[in-house]
Amino acid sequence: MDVEQLSFAVKIAIIFSGLYLWVGMLTGVWKYWQISRSVHAKAHYYVDIAHRSSLLYAPATLILAVLAYFSVWSAELNLAFVLINVLFFSFSILSYIVHGFLQDTTNQFRQPHKLGKLSLPVWLMRCAMLLLVIGEIVATGGLLWGATLALI
Repeated sequence: MDVEQLSFAVKIAIIFSGLYLWVGMLTGVWKYWQISRSVHAKAHYYVDIAHRSSLLYAPATLILAVLAYFSVWSAELNLAFVLINVLFFSFSILSYIVHGFLQDTTNQFRQPHKLGKLSLPVWLMRCAMLLLVIGEIVATGGLLWGATLALI
């Protein structure tokens, strides 16, 4: 297949899959550096989570590319579904990196919600999580449905 024939949604998903893999590798170096300097041979909790989540989101995003490739929906709707997932995946990884850098918490859901020296309001965390859950489930479900319709 000619790369030019791939939809923008598929291209974006493939690129972000690669970016997440690369971030996973970079955070792996960060994790190793912290482990090598730690008395207990452990990295900060959120450095570990940033590393693992990046590596998990890489293949997940590649699966989204495949689903978008086969989906019967319009190019615009497939792109929206991919972008919703990429937005929330990126936001999650970034928040883990920030918490790992700041070393401000080992549980971002513990109240008060800390971001460095700031305390975030409970409603903000709940809204962010609600949007993330709804966005990822609906967008992934939409791609899965579109691909299923094409494949059955």
